[in-house]
Amino acid sequence: MFRCAVKGFAYFATLLTIVANVYIYTYPSFHPEECSWKCSNKNALLQNNSTLLEKVKRYIGDVQEQWYGNHTFASDNKDIHILAFGDPQIKGIWPKTPYVSRLDTYGNDYYLGHIYDMMQKRLRPQVVTVMGDLFSSQWIGDSEFHNRTKRYISRIFKRDPTFIERVKQENLDEEGQYKANWPEWGDRFNEILSSVKKNETGNQELSFGFGYENIHSWNPDLEDHLIINVTGNHDVGYSGDATYQHMTRFHDLFGKDNYWIEYETNTTHPWRIVVLNDLFLEGPALQPEFVEATWIFLNQLDERKFNGSTVLLTHVPFYKRDGLCVDGPDTRFYPDTHTPESYKAGLLRSQNHLSESVSNKVLSLIFENGKPGIILTGHDHEGCETIYNQRSASTWEATKDIESDVFVKEITVKSMMGEFNGNTGLITGNFNTHSMTWEWSFSLCPFAIQHVWWLAKVSLLVTIFVWSSLLFV
Repeated sequence: MFRCAVKGFAYFATLLTIVANVYIYTYPSFHPEECSWKCSNKNALLQNNSTLLEKVKRYIGDVQEQWYGNHTFASDNKDIHILAFGDPQIKGIWPKTPYVSRLDTYGNDYYLGHIYDMMQKRLRPQVVTVMGDLFSSQWIGDSEFHNRTKRYISRIFKRDPTFIERVKQENLDEEGQYKANWPEWGDRFNEILSSVKKNETGNQELSFGFGYENIHSWNPDLEDHLIINVTGNHDVGYSGDATYQHMTRFHDLFGKDNYWIEYETNTTHPWRIVVLNDLFLEGPALQPEFVEATWIFLNQLDERKFNGSTVLLTHVPFYKRDGLCVDGPDTRFYPDTHTPESYKAGLLRSQNHLSESVSNKVLSLIFENGKPGIILTGHDHEGCETIYNQRSASTWEATKDIESDVFVKEITVKSMMGEFNGNTGLITGNFNTHSMTWEWSFSLCPFAIQHVWWLAKVSLLVTIFVWSSLLFV
């Protein structure tokens, strides 16, 4: 009798394991319209108007395409293909962290890594970008920042951590841990800033080096696509609390926070990526020179008078009236009597959106040529899509619809965290040869709440254990 009960449970566990694992390894095929590049989607039937049989056929067909590698990849045509991930916010483990929390943190890394691995193998993008808030807190120490970077690189994005280990060995403290050499970085930063302000353009060594051209990978020997990490407030802080220490370690391990990359500049279809640290656009700031350097970047960008389309990557969304997105405008400052850290009194503490005046100025600088473009942001974990219509040369208004001849769409990418269903944003750029302009499309590919991933993994272990136990019952 007991053996029969165990055997019955074993069959149930096996069925549950098969269903859960089939889902987590084929989940994009349940949403083929949202999980495929827009201009190459072969499954364009509307699901709402499809019969169950048609949905099953479409699922099976998409699974076959995925397994046999028949999906359209970035190299198959001239379209631009970008994967965007919102705010992973990975947590840390401390000596007093309970073992259950340690296990949850460990599993979360691989949950996020599963999403990236599935979408990268399925679609082979040209660019992968994470929209800031890589980590859950900017208040961690340097060694923990390094530890999380190593986890982030190796577990989630399956990249070689050799480089950051080399950075660590070059910046060791007395206990053999990574320590950001912020005095040296700060001296160098201010030396360059002073040179730029004096317009000493002849010495390339004293330049921020904001510009790149035709970069398709930071490490072509190991990676066939470009990975961009945008600065979030949980990575470097808002301008009111960001320090040289914050910026040094980000630059050490992730690279620059402001830069542009231009592509196809001598063709009829130029386009560019602009990476902007918009946390340092306004203040009052703890280090006003960071804000100053960010505006220098924007002014240099404007001076190029680029004639193509722009993909702007930044963290904090632009100003919009309350009600258009889940997060409304909300800017806060440290109180004038901020007792714990009196030096922060009156400084910028947090903001859901950039201010209206700064938003207008930045949009006018970056999209001054009137060409169609797209903005990708993070910060608001629920995600949002908004149209910025140009009302005058220096004024833009956010709406849900296109209301002017010159406009740009802002996509706030929904978070890839488990509680928000592990989303991936897909951006497709297609050049219209009739209008001679780039056209941009976006879709959001959902995975599932993190418990589904855990169920698939745990049920597999339980199934193996139960079937094994039958040998002894």
